[in-house]
Amino acid sequence: MKSKTTRWAKAVALVSVVAILGSCGLPRVGPNKREIYAGSVQRDGDAFIVDVNDHVTRATSVIPSLGFSDGFRKAGVVGSDTIQPGDTLGLTIWENVDDALLAPQGTNATILNEVQVDGAGYIFVPYAGRIKAAGNSPEAVRRVISNKLKDQTPDPQVEVRRLAGDGSTVSLIGAVGGQGVYAIERPTRTLATMLARAGGVTIIPEVAQVTLIRGDKREKIWFQDLFDNPEMDIALRGGDRILVETDTRAFTSLGATGTQARVPFPTQTISAIEALAEVGGLSAVNADPKGIFIFRNEPAEIANQVMGRNDLEGAQRMVYVLNLTKPNGMFMARDFVIRDQDTVYVTEAPFSQWNKAIAATTGSLSAVNTLNDSVATVSGQ
Repeated sequence: MKSKTTRWAKAVALVSVVAILGSCGLPRVGPNKREIYAGSVQRDGDAFIVDVNDHVTRATSVIPSLGFSDGFRKAGVVGSDTIQPGDTLGLTIWENVDDALLAPQGTNATILNEVQVDGAGYIFVPYAGRIKAAGNSPEAVRRVISNKLKDQTPDPQVEVRRLAGDGSTVSLIGAVGGQGVYAIERPTRTLATMLARAGGVTIIPEVAQVTLIRGDKREKIWFQDLFDNPEMDIALRGGDRILVETDTRAFTSLGATGTQARVPFPTQTISAIEALAEVGGLSAVNADPKGIFIFRNEPAEIANQVMGRNDLEGAQRMVYVLNLTKPNGMFMARDFVIRDQDTVYVTEAPFSQWNKAIAATTGSLSAVNTLNDSVATVSGQ
């Protein structure tokens, strides 16, 4: 009878110790469900806590839209033969006389390589003088030079070639095969062809973004959209700057997941179920599949749609709740879109905290028993 009473007393003592340890706060990965719900607006908190359903997934499925404005898309292709200030021209002049005006003695051809078009758009040709080149084609410049020279040398034949100069160039930087300054030539008059000329992108195409800077305007597009939508393959202009970089969006994973980290977006869009997969899924030992929370600062227009209201102003703190144990829980997680700066948090299962309490209790009791045995041994008992 005494032994049975003793066992009951030990059991009661063990439960009491577990309860005390639980109330004192065992180590854990973060708040539990009860503590998160305590911060809701309904309980005098400052966050709206919302169970995810079809209405919520539709209202929150906002995907960042990148692309070029009409001003960029409707700009015509620069003529490959149009001369610009800063371009370099090559001239060859043939004279139909033995004693040529320009050619060296014994020849009848004069070659002028690298004739620079000045900032005002003019070039200088001996005996023809200062000639307006910018805005004209090589053929137009050829005719002007021929007319200027024909009064001084009979029947001059002139060839004008537009070489690669700095008048119609673009600069490419970032994650491209070859950073540098490239001339806009016949094969490279659009964004896609110029990127190809520079060796293409050197990062994963799914997360590559292309920014075009023209004057004080700056616009961006997904690299894949550039090829999926031909109208986005815009014409280039001299002085354009092209930047290729990786998408900088990321979400944070915390709690009972395989990894707790800041995770870059692997694609243009990512769902909650894909985000969990990116961090190794739920912890098989600790995770509560009923307690998956997405913390987000939601713009007022989306928050009003989610809550069925029209009086919310400014960014709202929203906590979206996913329960994978529901019949459609996996579908909801698959349809819910994760956005930049989201925090995905998975709570621990109640059983996990109980196990910790038991482990802490039995470990403490074992330590006490070991100490008692040591004392008895020293005292000779």
